[in-house]
Amino acid sequence: MIARGGIARRAPRALAVGMAACLSLAACGGDGRPKRPEGGHAKTGGAPASPAPAPSPEPASCPGGRLIKAVEIPAVHSGPVLIPEAVIGGQRIPAVTIPGVEIPAQRVPAQCVEHKPAPGGCLGAVAVPGTSIPSVTIPAVRIPGVKAPGIDVPPVEQAAVSSEAVGTPAVGSPEVCQSKPSKEGEYVSSVYRSGVYRSGLYRSSAYRSSLYRPRACNDKGECVPSVTVPGVTAPGVNVPGVSVPGVSLKSYVAGPGQVIKGDDSIAYNIEADVLFDFGKAEIKPAAAAELGEIAKSLGREVPAGATVQVDGHTDGKGDTASNQALSLRRAQAIADWLATEGGIARSRLRATGYGETKPAYPNTKPDGSDDPGGRAKNRRVVISAAR
Repeated sequence: MIARGGIARRAPRALAVGMAACLSLAACGGDGRPKRPEGGHAKTGGAPASPAPAPSPEPASCPGGRLIKAVEIPAVHSGPVLIPEAVIGGQRIPAVTIPGVEIPAQRVPAQCVEHKPAPGGCLGAVAVPGTSIPSVTIPAVRIPGVKAPGIDVPPVEQAAVSSEAVGTPAVGSPEVCQSKPSKEGEYVSSVYRSGVYRSGLYRSSAYRSSLYRPRACNDKGECVPSVTVPGVTAPGVNVPGVSVPGVSLKSYVAGPGQVIKGDDSIAYNIEADVLFDFGKAEIKPAAAAELGEIAKSLGREVPAGATVQVDGHTDGKGDTASNQALSLRRAQAIADWLATEGGIARSRLRATGYGETKPAYPNTKPDGSDDPGGRAKNRRVVISAAR
């Protein structure tokens, strides 16, 4: 007997990390301002941004899912500015180097959209992980003043400028399942797993404006030169939104032999008692005809190379661990048959055991007594694939 089912998709979890760069100026005095030697240039100092922490491994591909590509954020560089030495009224004004800006490249890591496996008749949950764009800071800068005979030029400075980190949370849609028919001829309505959308992100640009100290001369014509520190820009960063469309399983009327076709899937549900003796995982010889018809149908309906999922289920009788192991052995036995007898490449087949965790029908009657008919329907194997 062939009955209804659904697709299972899987994708590895992907791990994602954020990176940050921070910059600071060094060599400050106790009041937080650069130290000034008597009668000369104030000394300025600076340090490049601390290197971003090494990221965790990123996915290069997402089997069964979709890869969200990484976003590269380029480094920001601005060279140092040298103020040459000068002699004013016999006083030596030492040369000073104003540090440049070095902000390392940043990265929003690649991720995977996860499609979680689900039994036949269900559409698996889908999850899009959250992400963030790290902050960036352009450090403060200061051109020192000069105090010498006939010249008194105050310092000029520009404060640090930052663009804060931005983030967006994970989004997802839960597993949905069709109702389970209790008898032949019963109508089973369609189900729809809604689409999900993770909104895009934008980190605004940061700009530290240019800085200028004018030229100054005394009455003897001795001068200190003008000094310009160029403006620095850390560009804005955009991370596109991620969309996963909704999908559905079509309605159908329950019958003794059903092939259930969803929008993008096909599934076959076979009662385990047709395939196996009770508590066993060896396929009955009489089940070959049923499996052969399914293999032919897969050949017609499913693209070459598409993954074929085989899910095993048991009733609730016995202990959980034994039922889990039995369901996996049965799923593997069907996958092996499809590979050796059904003409389906073994590399396309995936076997999963759900044990008693996904019952299609109650294992007991409303009064709590055992329901052998319900348990028999729960003992099943579901074969599904993308169309």
